[in-house]
Amino acid sequence: MSEGESFGAGGAAGAGGARTGRPAPDGAGVVVCVPTFNEIENLPGLLARVHEALPAARVLVVDDDSPDGTGALADSLAARDPRVAVLHHRPRAGLGAAYVAAFTQLVAERPADVTEWIVQMDADGSHAPEDLPAMFAAADDADLVLGSRYVPGGRVVDWSRHRLGLSRAGNAYSRWALRLTVRDVTGGFRLFRRCALEDIPVTSVASQGYCFQIDMVLRAHRVGLRIREVPIAFVERARGESKMTGAVVREALWRVTAWAVRERLPARSPRG
Repeated sequence: MSEGESFGAGGAAGAGGARTGRPAPDGAGVVVCVPTFNEIENLPGLLARVHEALPAARVLVVDDDSPDGTGALADSLAARDPRVAVLHHRPRAGLGAAYVAAFTQLVAERPADVTEWIVQMDADGSHAPEDLPAMFAAADDADLVLGSRYVPGGRVVDWSRHRLGLSRAGNAYSRWALRLTVRDVTGGFRLFRRCALEDIPVTSVASQGYCFQIDMVLRAHRVGLRIREVPIAFVERARGESKMTGAVVREALWRVTAWAVRERLPARSPRG
């Protein structure tokens, strides 16, 4: 069962739902969702960078039952800063389930607490909060903005050739199999209009790991959301261990193939 807490007084944003306009430069009306699992070394620095870039933004730390004490650290940081809240996701269920719990909570917020924009980003420093203003600027006519490694101007820093090749191949296969034009379907740095998450809807998403990212783009495409990509520099984590495993890769390959086959099957006519 997930456990959450509300943001402190002063964190409220006006009701969202408009399909035009961009987030405020200072982050008012924005919640940054940061999933954590064993990120005790990285979390304080990331929160400081987020609030340096966006002083008025709220941050929701979604801790997936970290055994290293990340959840307790997040609680202590939230106790000192009303802009920070923590959602404890127990027992550990993976990245996708953590994001679904966070997005569901934010979409269901009371009108007085509702936010207009939701950012998702990693806790390990791979995503730079300093790139958020450029993503905000692209949101005028978009429902979902992707921080992209694979559009012109985007890049990956300090990855091995093997890992970069695996990522590019996974993106290429997913685009081909699912008939998507998005260049970076597995990236985890994203900006959603709150109302876009209502359109998807997120409660039906069961994918985990990097497959969750593909699933969300596919669902956004299916319901006709406007998707834009903004180039970013993705930097390999300096501390801690990557969560990429063989099981994560296999899940993504299996699910993408299943989705592609299902979409290509002709609709069955009713018997009679």
